[in-house]
Amino acid sequence: MAITSANQLELLQTAEAVAREKMIEPSLVVEAMEESLARAAKSRYGAEMDIRVSIDRKTGKATFTRVRTVVEDDELENYQAELTVEQAKQYLDDPKVGDQYIEEIPPVDLGRIAAQSAKQVILQKVREAERDRQFEEFKDRAGTIINGVVKREEYGNVIVDVGRGEAILRRNEKIGRESYRNGDRIRAYIKDVRREARGPQIFLSRTAPDFMAELFKMEVPEIYDGIIEIKAVARDPGSRAKIAVISYDNSIDPVGACVGMRGSRVQAVVNELQGEKIDIIPWNEDQPTFLVNALQPAEVSKVVLDEEAERIEVVVPEDQLSLAIGRRGQNVRLASQLTGLDIDIMTEAEDSERRQKEFEERTSLFMETLDLDEFFAQLLVSEGFTNLEEVAYVELDELLVIDGVDDDTAKELQARARDVLEAQSREALEKARALGAEDSLIDFEGLTPQMIVALAEDGVKTLDDFATCADWELAGGWTTVEGERVKDDGILEPFDVSLEEAQNMVMTARVMLGWVDPADLEAEAEGEAEDAAVESEEQEAGA
Repeated sequence: MAITSANQLELLQTAEAVAREKMIEPSLVVEAMEESLARAAKSRYGAEMDIRVSIDRKTGKATFTRVRTVVEDDELENYQAELTVEQAKQYLDDPKVGDQYIEEIPPVDLGRIAAQSAKQVILQKVREAERDRQFEEFKDRAGTIINGVVKREEYGNVIVDVGRGEAILRRNEKIGRESYRNGDRIRAYIKDVRREARGPQIFLSRTAPDFMAELFKMEVPEIYDGIIEIKAVARDPGSRAKIAVISYDNSIDPVGACVGMRGSRVQAVVNELQGEKIDIIPWNEDQPTFLVNALQPAEVSKVVLDEEAERIEVVVPEDQLSLAIGRRGQNVRLASQLTGLDIDIMTEAEDSERRQKEFEERTSLFMETLDLDEFFAQLLVSEGFTNLEEVAYVELDELLVIDGVDDDTAKELQARARDVLEAQSREALEKARALGAEDSLIDFEGLTPQMIVALAEDGVKTLDDFATCADWELAGGWTTVEGERVKDDGILEPFDVSLEEAQNMVMTARVMLGWVDPADLEAEAEGEAEDAAVESEEQEAGA
Protein backbone atom coordinates (compact mmCIF):
# COMPACT_ATOMS: atom_id res chain seq x y z
CA MET A 1 0.00 0.00 0.00
CA ALA A 2 1.65 3.21 -1.13
CA ILE A 3 0.64 6.70 -0.08
CA THR A 4 -0.29 8.13 -3.49
CA SER A 5 -2.22 11.20 -4.54
CA ALA A 6 -5.21 8.93 -5.15
CA ASN A 7 -5.60 8.06 -1.49
CA GLN A 8 -4.22 11.20 0.13
CA LEU A 9 -7.67 12.73 0.66
CA GLU A 10 -8.91 9.35 1.79
CA LEU A 11 -6.61 9.66 4.82
CA LEU A 12 -8.38 12.82 5.95
CA GLN A 13 -11.81 11.36 5.23
CA THR A 14 -10.95 8.28 7.28
CA ALA A 15 -9.68 10.45 10.11
CA GLU A 16 -12.90 12.49 10.08
CA ALA A 17 -15.06 9.37 10.07
CA VAL A 18 -13.18 7.75 12.97
CA ALA A 19 -13.23 11.01 14.95
CA ARG A 20 -17.01 11.35 14.51
CA GLU A 21 -17.62 7.74 15.47
CA LYS A 22 -15.46 7.87 18.59
CA MET A 23 -16.32 11.51 19.40
CA ILE A 24 -12.72 12.66 19.59
CA GLU A 25 -10.74 15.41 17.84
CA PRO A 26 -9.85 14.61 14.16
CA SER A 27 -6.33 15.96 14.85
CA LEU A 28 -5.77 13.11 17.32
CA VAL A 29 -6.58 10.56 14.63
CA VAL A 30 -4.27 12.29 12.15
CA GLU A 31 -1.45 12.32 14.74
CA ALA A 32 -2.00 8.58 15.24
CA MET A 33 -1.73 8.08 11.47
CA GLU A 34 1.50 10.10 11.38
CA GLU A 35 3.01 7.99 14.15
CA SER A 36 1.93 4.73 12.53
CA LEU A 37 3.41 5.75 9.14
CA ALA A 38 6.65 6.85 10.84
CA ARG A 39 6.89 3.49 12.58
CA ALA A 40 6.31 1.66 9.30
CA ALA A 41 8.98 3.78 7.59
CA LYS A 42 11.48 2.94 10.34
CA SER A 43 10.90 -0.75 9.76
CA ARG A 44 11.82 -0.20 6.09
CA TYR A 45 14.68 2.33 6.37
CA GLY A 46 16.10 1.28 9.74
CA ALA A 47 14.92 1.37 13.36
CA GLU A 48 17.80 3.65 14.43
CA MET A 49 16.74 6.44 12.11
CA ASP A 50 14.67 9.36 13.43
CA ILE A 51 11.95 9.40 10.79
CA ARG A 52 8.94 11.65 11.11
CA VAL A 53 5.77 11.95 9.04
CA SER A 54 3.65 15.05 8.61
CA ILE A 55 0.18 14.89 7.01
CA ASP A 56 -1.12 18.10 5.52
CA ARG A 57 -4.47 18.87 7.20
CA LYS A 58 -5.91 20.28 3.94
CA THR A 59 -4.60 18.08 1.14
CA GLY A 60 -3.85 14.89 3.05
CA LYS A 61 -0.34 14.71 1.56
CA ALA A 62 2.06 12.72 3.77
CA THR A 63 5.62 14.05 3.92
CA PHE A 64 8.38 11.73 5.19
CA THR A 65 11.47 13.36 6.67
CA ARG A 66 14.66 12.10 8.27
CA VAL A 67 15.99 14.14 11.20
CA ARG A 68 19.60 14.17 12.34
CA THR A 69 20.74 16.13 15.41
CA VAL A 70 24.14 17.83 15.77
CA VAL A 71 26.10 16.56 18.82
CA GLU A 72 29.63 16.85 20.26
CA ASP A 73 32.26 14.57 18.73
CA ASP A 74 32.63 12.47 21.89
CA GLU A 75 28.86 12.09 22.27
CA LEU A 76 28.19 10.62 18.84
CA GLU A 77 26.53 7.23 19.38
CA ASN A 78 23.80 6.82 16.76
CA TYR A 79 25.24 7.44 13.31
CA GLN A 80 21.80 7.21 11.72
CA ALA A 81 20.16 9.95 13.84
CA GLU A 82 23.16 12.08 14.90
CA LEU A 83 26.14 13.82 13.27
CA THR A 84 29.09 15.86 14.48
CA VAL A 85 29.60 19.57 13.90
CA GLU A 86 32.22 18.78 11.23
CA GLN A 87 29.85 16.42 9.39
CA ALA A 88 27.02 18.91 9.61
CA LYS A 89 29.04 21.55 7.75
CA GLN A 90 28.25 19.64 4.54
CA TYR A 91 24.57 20.45 4.95
CA LEU A 92 24.28 23.46 7.27
CA ASP A 93 25.87 26.90 7.44
CA ASP A 94 27.65 27.45 10.78
CA PRO A 95 26.10 24.39 12.56
CA LYS A 96 25.96 24.29 16.36
CA VAL A 97 25.33 21.50 18.86
CA GLY A 98 21.59 20.93 19.10
CA ASP A 99 20.80 22.00 15.52
CA GLN A 100 18.85 19.59 13.37
CA TYR A 101 19.37 18.63 9.74
CA ILE A 102 16.05 17.64 8.17
CA GLU A 103 15.87 16.02 4.74
CA GLU A 104 12.85 14.70 2.90
CA ILE A 105 12.91 11.01 1.97
CA PRO A 106 10.77 9.02 -0.47
CA PRO A 107 7.44 7.72 0.89
CA VAL A 108 7.43 4.06 1.79
CA ASP A 109 5.42 1.41 0.01
CA LEU A 110 3.68 -0.29 2.92
CA GLY A 111 3.60 -4.06 2.71
CA ARG A 112 0.87 -6.18 4.26
CA ILE A 113 2.66 -6.57 7.60
CA ALA A 114 3.64 -2.91 7.80
CA ALA A 115 0.10 -1.85 6.92
CA GLN A 116 -1.32 -4.13 9.62
CA SER A 117 1.14 -2.69 12.14
CA ALA A 118 0.17 0.83 11.14
CA LYS A 119 -3.49 -0.06 11.59
CA GLN A 120 -2.81 -1.39 15.09
CA VAL A 121 -0.98 1.80 16.06
CA ILE A 122 -3.88 3.91 14.84
CA LEU A 123 -6.44 1.79 16.70
CA GLN A 124 -4.36 1.93 19.89
CA LYS A 125 -4.01 5.72 19.70
CA VAL A 126 -7.71 6.13 19.00
CA ARG A 127 -8.57 3.92 21.99
CA GLU A 128 -6.27 5.98 24.23
CA ALA A 129 -7.83 9.22 23.00
CA GLU A 130 -11.31 7.79 23.56
CA ARG A 131 -10.39 6.73 27.12
CA ASP A 132 -8.95 10.18 27.87
CA ARG A 133 -12.14 11.79 26.59
CA GLN A 134 -14.28 9.51 28.76
CA PHE A 135 -12.17 10.20 31.85
CA GLU A 136 -12.25 13.98 31.29
CA GLU A 137 -16.02 13.84 30.81
CA PHE A 138 -16.81 11.79 33.93
CA LYS A 139 -14.11 12.85 36.41
CA ASP A 140 -15.95 16.09 37.21
CA ARG A 141 -19.26 14.25 37.57
CA ALA A 142 -18.11 12.24 40.59
CA GLY A 143 -20.48 13.03 43.44
CA THR A 144 -23.53 13.43 41.22
CA ILE A 145 -26.45 11.20 40.20
CA ILE A 146 -26.52 9.62 36.75
CA ASN A 147 -29.19 7.76 34.82
CA GLY A 148 -28.25 4.70 32.79
CA VAL A 149 -29.48 1.49 31.19
CA VAL A 150 -28.53 -1.97 32.44
CA LYS A 151 -26.43 -3.81 29.83
CA ARG A 152 -25.62 -7.03 31.67
CA GLU A 153 -24.88 -8.56 35.05
CA GLU A 154 -21.56 -10.23 35.88
CA TYR A 155 -21.13 -12.16 39.13
CA GLY A 156 -23.67 -9.94 40.86
CA ASN A 157 -22.10 -6.72 39.53
CA VAL A 158 -24.28 -4.66 37.19
CA ILE A 159 -22.72 -3.12 34.07
CA VAL A 160 -24.55 0.10 33.20
CA ASP A 161 -24.54 1.99 29.89
CA VAL A 162 -24.17 5.67 30.83
CA GLY A 163 -24.10 7.11 27.33
CA ARG A 164 -20.50 7.56 26.30
CA GLY A 165 -19.12 4.75 28.38
CA GLU A 166 -19.86 1.95 30.79
CA ALA A 167 -20.06 2.08 34.57
CA ILE A 168 -20.13 -0.66 37.17
CA LEU A 169 -22.50 -1.03 40.13
CA ARG A 170 -20.87 -3.57 42.44
CA ARG A 171 -23.11 -5.99 44.27
CA ASN A 172 -22.14 -4.50 47.67
CA GLU A 173 -23.30 -1.09 46.39
CA LYS A 174 -26.80 -2.35 45.56
CA ILE A 175 -29.71 -1.91 47.97
CA GLY A 176 -30.69 -5.16 49.64
CA ARG A 177 -31.46 -7.84 47.09
CA GLU A 178 -32.02 -5.56 44.11
CA SER A 179 -31.95 -7.38 40.79
CA TYR A 180 -31.93 -5.92 37.30
CA ARG A 181 -32.59 -7.20 33.82
CA ASN A 182 -31.07 -6.05 30.55
CA GLY A 183 -32.66 -2.82 29.41
CA ASP A 184 -33.83 -1.71 32.88
CA ARG A 185 -33.35 1.98 33.59
CA ILE A 186 -31.31 2.69 36.70
CA ARG A 187 -30.41 5.76 38.73
CA ALA A 188 -27.20 5.72 40.80
CA TYR A 189 -24.57 7.90 42.44
CA ILE A 190 -21.14 8.28 40.80
CA LYS A 191 -18.93 7.32 43.73
CA ASP A 192 -15.55 7.32 42.02
CA VAL A 193 -13.92 7.72 38.60
CA ARG A 194 -10.44 6.24 38.19
CA ARG A 195 -7.98 6.27 35.31
CA GLU A 196 -6.74 2.70 34.88
CA ALA A 197 -4.71 0.80 32.27
CA ARG A 198 -7.83 -0.75 30.74
CA GLY A 199 -9.52 2.64 30.55
CA PRO A 200 -11.49 4.90 32.89
CA GLN A 201 -13.47 2.98 35.49
CA ILE A 202 -16.72 4.56 36.69
CA PHE A 203 -17.95 3.15 40.00
CA LEU A 204 -21.60 3.63 40.94
CA SER A 205 -23.38 3.27 44.27
CA ARG A 206 -26.96 3.13 45.51
CA THR A 207 -26.00 2.56 49.16
CA ALA A 208 -23.81 5.64 49.69
CA PRO A 209 -25.23 8.23 52.14
CA ASP A 210 -24.47 10.91 49.54
CA PHE A 211 -26.89 9.20 47.13
CA MET A 212 -29.75 10.00 49.50
CA ALA A 213 -28.48 13.56 49.98
CA GLU A 214 -28.42 14.11 46.19
CA LEU A 215 -31.91 12.67 45.83
CA PHE A 216 -33.23 15.14 48.41
CA LYS A 217 -31.43 17.94 46.59
CA MET A 218 -33.35 16.98 43.43
CA GLU A 219 -36.70 16.79 45.24
CA VAL A 220 -36.39 19.79 47.58
CA PRO A 221 -35.76 23.14 45.82
CA GLU A 222 -34.78 24.79 49.13
CA ILE A 223 -31.80 22.40 49.44
CA TYR A 224 -30.73 23.06 45.86
CA ASP A 225 -30.96 26.83 46.48
CA GLY A 226 -28.91 26.57 49.70
CA ILE A 227 -31.69 27.74 52.02
CA ILE A 228 -31.67 24.32 53.69
CA GLU A 229 -28.45 22.36 54.19
CA ILE A 230 -28.03 18.63 54.74
CA LYS A 231 -25.53 18.41 57.61
CA ALA A 232 -25.27 14.63 58.01
CA VAL A 233 -26.69 11.40 56.62
CA ALA A 234 -26.61 7.88 58.09
CA ARG A 235 -28.04 4.86 56.28
CA ASP A 236 -28.79 1.21 56.75
CA PRO A 237 -29.42 0.75 52.99
CA GLY A 238 -32.84 -0.59 52.11
CA SER A 239 -34.03 -0.54 55.72
CA ARG A 240 -33.76 2.79 57.52
CA ALA A 241 -31.93 6.11 57.36
CA LYS A 242 -31.54 9.34 59.30
CA ILE A 243 -30.82 12.70 57.71
CA ALA A 244 -30.00 15.90 59.64
CA VAL A 245 -31.03 19.23 58.11
CA ILE A 246 -30.82 22.89 59.06
CA SER A 247 -32.59 25.95 57.64
CA TYR A 248 -30.86 29.31 57.17
CA ASP A 249 -34.24 31.04 56.82
CA ASN A 250 -36.23 31.30 60.06
CA SER A 251 -39.48 31.28 58.13
CA ILE A 252 -38.81 27.82 56.62
CA ASP A 253 -39.11 24.63 58.64
CA PRO A 254 -36.32 22.33 57.35
CA VAL A 255 -38.10 19.11 58.33
CA GLY A 256 -41.41 20.18 56.85
CA ALA A 257 -39.78 21.32 53.61
CA CYS A 258 -38.07 17.93 53.19
CA VAL A 259 -41.26 16.02 53.96
CA GLY A 260 -43.31 18.07 51.50
CA MET A 261 -47.06 18.40 51.08
CA ARG A 262 -48.61 15.18 52.42
CA GLY A 263 -45.14 13.63 52.37
CA SER A 264 -44.78 13.91 48.59
CA ARG A 265 -41.09 14.89 48.60
CA VAL A 266 -39.81 12.34 51.06
CA GLN A 267 -42.01 9.65 49.49
CA ALA A 268 -40.31 10.19 46.12
CA VAL A 269 -36.95 9.50 47.77
CA VAL A 270 -38.34 6.49 49.68
CA ASN A 271 -39.66 4.98 46.45
CA GLU A 272 -36.27 5.35 44.75
CA LEU A 273 -34.59 3.66 47.73
CA GLN A 274 -36.85 0.59 47.70
CA GLY A 275 -39.01 1.66 50.63
CA GLU A 276 -36.18 2.72 52.96
CA LYS A 277 -37.71 4.46 56.01
CA ILE A 278 -36.25 7.94 56.51
CA ASP A 279 -36.14 9.94 59.77
CA ILE A 280 -35.61 13.66 59.07
CA ILE A 281 -33.85 15.24 62.06
CA PRO A 282 -33.42 18.98 62.83
CA TRP A 283 -29.68 19.62 63.21
CA ASN A 284 -28.39 21.48 66.28
CA GLU A 285 -24.90 22.78 67.14
CA ASP A 286 -25.36 21.58 70.71
CA GLN A 287 -24.33 17.93 70.51
CA PRO A 288 -26.49 16.61 73.39
CA THR A 289 -29.57 18.33 71.92
CA PHE A 290 -28.75 16.99 68.47
CA LEU A 291 -28.35 13.49 69.90
CA VAL A 292 -31.73 13.67 71.61
CA ASN A 293 -33.21 14.57 68.20
CA ALA A 294 -31.24 11.80 66.48
CA LEU A 295 -32.56 9.11 68.84
CA GLN A 296 -36.15 9.86 67.89
CA PRO A 297 -38.71 8.39 68.28
CA ALA A 298 -37.28 7.35 71.68
CA GLU A 299 -37.56 9.77 74.63
CA VAL A 300 -34.35 10.66 76.49
CA SER A 301 -34.17 11.50 80.21
CA LYS A 302 -30.55 12.62 80.53
CA VAL A 303 -27.42 13.06 78.39
CA VAL A 304 -23.81 13.13 79.66
CA LEU A 305 -21.19 14.16 77.06
CA ASP A 306 -17.47 13.33 77.25
CA GLU A 307 -16.10 15.63 74.54
CA GLU A 308 -12.49 14.46 74.83
CA ALA A 309 -13.34 10.78 74.33
CA GLU A 310 -16.13 11.67 71.87
CA ARG A 311 -18.47 9.45 73.87
CA ILE A 312 -21.91 10.18 75.18
CA GLU A 313 -24.04 8.48 77.82
CA VAL A 314 -27.78 8.50 77.31
CA VAL A 315 -30.28 7.66 80.05
CA VAL A 316 -33.77 6.61 78.94
CA PRO A 317 -36.87 5.38 80.78
CA GLU A 318 -37.18 1.59 81.05
CA ASP A 319 -40.05 1.44 78.55
CA GLN A 320 -38.03 3.44 75.99
CA LEU A 321 -34.89 1.28 76.02
CA SER A 322 -35.85 -1.09 73.20
CA LEU A 323 -37.12 1.83 71.10
CA ALA A 324 -33.87 3.79 71.63
CA ILE A 325 -31.71 0.81 70.69
CA GLY A 326 -33.91 -0.26 67.80
CA ARG A 327 -34.13 -3.63 66.08
CA ARG A 328 -30.66 -5.24 66.15
CA GLY A 329 -29.28 -1.92 67.45
CA GLN A 330 -30.26 -0.08 64.28
CA ASN A 331 -31.58 3.14 65.84
CA VAL A 332 -28.62 3.78 68.14
CA ARG A 333 -26.16 2.77 65.41
CA LEU A 334 -27.61 5.27 62.94
CA ALA A 335 -27.72 7.98 65.64
CA SER A 336 -24.03 7.27 66.36
CA GLN A 337 -23.13 7.59 62.66
CA LEU A 338 -25.16 10.79 62.37
CA THR A 339 -23.54 12.50 65.37
CA GLY A 340 -20.05 10.97 65.09
CA LEU A 341 -20.17 9.95 68.76
CA ASP A 342 -20.01 6.62 70.55
CA ILE A 343 -23.28 6.21 72.43
CA ASP A 344 -23.85 4.23 75.62
CA ILE A 345 -27.52 3.75 76.43
CA MET A 346 -28.73 2.81 79.89
CA THR A 347 -32.04 2.83 81.75
CA GLU A 348 -32.84 5.17 84.61
CA ALA A 349 -32.59 2.20 86.98
CA GLU A 350 -29.11 1.29 85.72
CA ASP A 351 -28.02 4.95 85.97
CA SER A 352 -29.34 5.13 89.54
CA GLU A 353 -27.56 1.89 90.46
CA ARG A 354 -24.30 3.16 89.02
CA ARG A 355 -24.52 6.48 90.85
CA GLN A 356 -25.34 4.65 94.10
CA LYS A 357 -22.29 2.44 93.63
CA GLU A 358 -20.04 5.49 93.05
CA PHE A 359 -21.52 7.14 96.15
CA GLU A 360 -20.74 4.07 98.27
CA GLU A 361 -17.18 3.78 96.91
CA ARG A 362 -16.40 7.43 97.67
CA THR A 363 -17.97 7.17 101.10
CA SER A 364 -15.79 4.15 101.90
CA LEU A 365 -12.70 5.99 100.63
CA PHE A 366 -13.23 8.92 103.02
CA MET A 367 -14.14 6.64 105.94
CA GLU A 368 -10.98 4.55 105.56
CA THR A 369 -8.43 7.24 104.72
CA LEU A 370 -9.69 10.16 106.84
CA ASP A 371 -10.96 8.07 109.78
CA LEU A 372 -14.50 9.49 109.50
CA ASP A 373 -17.84 7.98 110.48
CA GLU A 374 -20.24 6.99 107.68
CA PHE A 375 -22.55 9.99 108.14
CA PHE A 376 -19.73 12.56 107.87
CA ALA A 377 -18.20 10.77 104.86
CA GLN A 378 -21.59 10.80 103.13
CA LEU A 379 -21.85 14.55 103.76
CA LEU A 380 -18.54 15.09 101.92
CA VAL A 381 -19.67 12.99 98.96
CA SER A 382 -23.04 14.75 98.85
CA GLU A 383 -21.25 18.11 98.58
CA GLY A 384 -19.44 16.86 95.46
CA PHE A 385 -16.06 15.78 96.85
CA THR A 386 -14.76 12.76 94.89
CA ASN A 387 -11.14 12.26 96.03
CA LEU A 388 -8.57 13.16 98.66
CA GLU A 389 -6.88 15.82 96.53
CA GLU A 390 -10.07 17.86 96.46
CA VAL A 391 -10.40 17.73 100.26
CA ALA A 392 -6.72 18.50 100.85
CA TYR A 393 -6.30 21.47 98.56
CA VAL A 394 -9.77 23.01 98.20
CA GLU A 395 -10.43 26.49 99.54
CA LEU A 396 -11.34 26.30 103.25
CA ASP A 397 -14.65 28.12 102.61
CA GLU A 398 -15.90 25.19 100.50
CA LEU A 399 -15.58 22.89 103.50
CA LEU A 400 -17.23 25.35 105.87
CA VAL A 401 -20.52 25.25 103.92
CA ILE A 402 -21.02 21.63 105.08
CA ASP A 403 -23.39 21.37 108.05
CA GLY A 404 -21.51 20.78 111.32
CA VAL A 405 -18.08 21.77 109.92
CA ASP A 406 -16.38 24.68 111.67
CA ASP A 407 -12.97 26.22 111.04
CA ASP A 408 -11.06 23.75 113.24
CA THR A 409 -12.85 20.73 111.77
CA ALA A 410 -12.12 21.92 108.20
CA LYS A 411 -8.42 22.38 108.97
CA GLU A 412 -8.26 18.95 110.62
CA LEU A 413 -9.88 17.35 107.55
CA GLN A 414 -7.36 18.98 105.24
CA ALA A 415 -4.42 18.03 107.49
CA ARG A 416 -5.53 14.38 107.53
CA ALA A 417 -6.00 14.34 103.76
CA ARG A 418 -2.55 15.86 103.16
CA ASP A 419 -0.91 13.39 105.53
CA VAL A 420 -2.48 10.46 103.68
CA LEU A 421 -1.46 11.89 100.29
CA GLU A 422 2.12 12.45 101.44
CA ALA A 423 2.31 8.89 102.79
CA GLN A 424 0.96 7.54 99.50
CA SER A 425 3.50 9.63 97.56
CA ARG A 426 6.43 8.33 99.66
CA GLU A 427 5.25 4.77 99.18
CA ALA A 428 4.80 5.28 95.43
CA LEU A 429 8.27 6.88 95.15
CA GLU A 430 9.89 3.89 96.85
CA LYS A 431 8.03 1.54 94.52
CA ALA A 432 9.08 3.57 91.47
CA ARG A 433 12.76 3.40 92.45
CA ALA A 434 12.41 -0.35 93.11
CA LEU A 435 11.01 -0.71 89.57
CA GLY A 436 14.10 1.05 88.18
CA ALA A 437 12.81 4.59 87.63
CA GLU A 438 15.76 6.98 87.38
CA ASP A 439 16.11 10.44 88.93
CA SER A 440 15.85 12.11 85.51
CA LEU A 441 12.24 10.91 85.33
CA ILE A 442 11.45 11.27 89.04
CA ASP A 443 12.59 14.91 89.07
CA PHE A 444 10.61 15.82 85.93
CA GLU A 445 8.05 18.51 86.78
CA GLY A 446 4.42 17.53 86.21
CA LEU A 447 4.71 13.84 87.05
CA THR A 448 3.40 12.63 90.42
CA PRO A 449 4.97 9.60 92.16
CA GLN A 450 1.89 7.55 91.22
CA MET A 451 2.33 8.52 87.57
CA ILE A 452 6.00 7.54 87.69
CA VAL A 453 5.03 4.09 89.07
CA ALA A 454 2.58 3.62 86.17
CA LEU A 455 5.26 4.67 83.66
CA ALA A 456 7.91 2.41 85.21
CA GLU A 457 5.53 -0.56 85.18
CA ASP A 458 5.10 0.06 81.45
CA GLY A 459 8.88 0.17 80.84
CA VAL A 460 9.26 3.97 80.79
CA LYS A 461 12.04 4.49 83.37
CA THR A 462 14.15 7.41 82.11
CA LEU A 463 13.52 10.88 80.72
CA ASP A 464 14.78 9.59 77.35
CA ASP A 465 12.12 6.85 77.44
CA PHE A 466 9.48 9.43 78.31
CA ALA A 467 10.52 11.77 75.49
CA THR A 468 10.05 9.02 72.90
CA CYS A 469 6.42 8.43 73.93
CA ALA A 470 3.58 9.59 71.69
CA ASP A 471 0.94 11.80 73.29
CA TRP A 472 -1.79 9.18 72.75
CA GLU A 473 0.38 6.53 74.45
CA LEU A 474 0.24 8.66 77.59
CA ALA A 475 -3.27 10.16 77.45
CA GLY A 476 -5.04 7.46 75.44
CA GLY A 477 -7.22 7.98 72.41
CA TRP A 478 -9.42 6.41 69.79
CA THR A 479 -8.52 4.68 66.53
CA THR A 480 -10.89 3.79 63.70
CA VAL A 481 -10.37 0.19 62.54
CA GLU A 482 -12.55 -1.08 59.68
CA GLY A 483 -15.14 1.57 60.43
CA GLU A 484 -15.26 0.80 64.17
CA ARG A 485 -13.83 3.11 66.84
CA VAL A 486 -11.34 1.24 69.04
CA LYS A 487 -10.11 2.54 72.42
CA ASP A 488 -6.35 3.02 72.95
CA ASP A 489 -5.58 2.96 76.68
CA GLY A 490 -3.03 5.54 77.83
CA ILE A 491 -0.44 4.95 80.57
CA LEU A 492 -1.44 8.16 82.39
CA GLU A 493 -5.11 8.04 81.45
CA PRO A 494 -6.21 6.96 84.98
CA PHE A 495 -4.73 10.25 86.25
CA ASP A 496 -6.95 12.33 83.90
CA VAL A 497 -4.01 13.59 81.82
CA SER A 498 -5.43 15.24 78.69
CA LEU A 499 -3.94 14.88 75.22
CA GLU A 500 -2.80 18.51 75.28
CA GLU A 501 -1.08 18.06 78.66
CA ALA A 502 0.64 14.93 77.38
CA GLN A 503 1.86 16.82 74.28
CA ASN A 504 3.27 19.63 76.42
CA MET A 505 5.07 17.27 78.81
CA VAL A 506 6.64 15.21 76.01
CA MET A 507 7.76 18.35 74.17
CA THR A 508 9.24 19.80 77.38
CA ALA A 509 11.21 16.58 77.90
CA ARG A 510 12.54 16.75 74.34
CA VAL A 511 13.62 20.36 74.82
CA MET A 512 15.40 19.45 78.11
CA LEU A 513 17.26 16.65 76.32
CA GLY A 514 18.26 18.97 73.46
CA TRP A 515 16.28 17.06 70.86
CA VAL A 516 14.18 20.10 69.96
CA ASP A 517 15.25 23.74 69.62
CA PRO A 518 12.92 26.04 71.64
CA ALA A 519 13.28 28.68 68.91
CA ASP A 520 11.69 26.27 66.41
CA LEU A 521 8.75 25.74 68.77
CA GLU A 522 8.26 29.50 69.15
CA ALA A 523 8.34 29.98 65.37
CA GLU A 524 5.83 27.17 64.90
CA ALA A 525 3.53 28.64 67.57
CA GLU A 526 3.71 32.07 65.91
CA GLY A 527 2.89 30.51 62.53
CA GLU A 528 -0.13 28.72 63.98
CA ALA A 529 -1.30 31.96 65.63
CA GLU A 530 -1.00 33.83 62.32
CA ASP A 531 -2.94 31.09 60.50
CA ALA A 532 -5.67 31.22 63.15
CA ALA A 533 -5.86 35.02 62.83
CA VAL A 534 -6.14 34.83 59.03
CA GLU A 535 -8.82 32.15 59.26
CA SER A 536 -10.76 34.27 61.77
CA GLU A 537 -10.57 37.30 59.46
CA GLU A 538 -11.80 35.22 56.51
CA GLN A 539 -14.73 33.92 58.55
CA GLU A 540 -15.65 37.45 59.65
CA ALA A 541 -15.42 38.65 56.04
CA GLY A 542 -17.63 35.77 54.90
CA ALA A 543 -20.17 36.54 57.60
